[in-house]
Amino acid sequence: MRFFVLPLCATLALNPVPAWAGCARDAMLVLDGSASMAELGFDTQQPTRIEEARIAVRRAAPQIAPVRRLGLLVYGPGGTDACSGINLHFAPVENAAKSLIDGVESVRPAGLTALAASVQAAAEVLQYRTQPAIVVLVTDGNETCGGRPCALGDALAAQGRDLTVHVIGFKVVSDFFSWDSPEAHTYTEGETVAKCLADRTGGLFVSTQTVDELTEALRVTLGCALIGLGRGYPENQRQG
Repeated sequence: MRFFVLPLCATLALNPVPAWAGCARDAMLVLDGSASMAELGFDTQQPTRIEEARIAVRRAAPQIAPVRRLGLLVYGPGGTDACSGINLHFAPVENAAKSLIDGVESVRPAGLTALAASVQAAAEVLQYRTQPAIVVLVTDGNETCGGRPCALGDALAAQGRDLTVHVIGFKVVSDFFSWDSPEAHTYTEGETVAKCLADRTGGLFVSTQTVDELTEALRVTLGCALIGLGRGYPENQRQG
């Protein structure tokens, strides 16, 4: 399976979100709300990851929502334990910009990183076995709740009618001592084992470090047409 690398600014110049076209597949945004999203860096004057994610969603959602039905699921806070906080804010609806923005604004990071369970939950909401769909996962780290993203990616690809999982790594913190990430030490193809979900379902992995890059990544992965360049640089087009 080819790994698509997106030079984001160039891609958006070729592929703006078309306001006149509707996207065929519903999508779920799966957002990292784990405790690490609120951690301060060395420069305590800089915004946290969740603050920057809110800015990115405020920028991107009004451009995407008119052309694609969107839903939101957040993992991390609100569970009875550190791994059970998997919160469906809403299933895909039309014109979801305000709901998406309000949902992300309400996130108060806590808990651990249940990547696999959260993507599985989003896929179920999308009825992925019978309906074409897209999941866009935003994460700043690795699975830490015992899930197996690679195995899940294989299962979603085998069972789904046409499910694509795109993964956006946002200021990913590599944890070489992940105590509850069974695949983290055997999967060596990227900075986070979450990339395996994109690899196995034909999706994109986009590494982002800034608000601008995260905004563009959301627009690219949730927009209607995807044009990416593979490692061999032939043009490849994926319609959403």
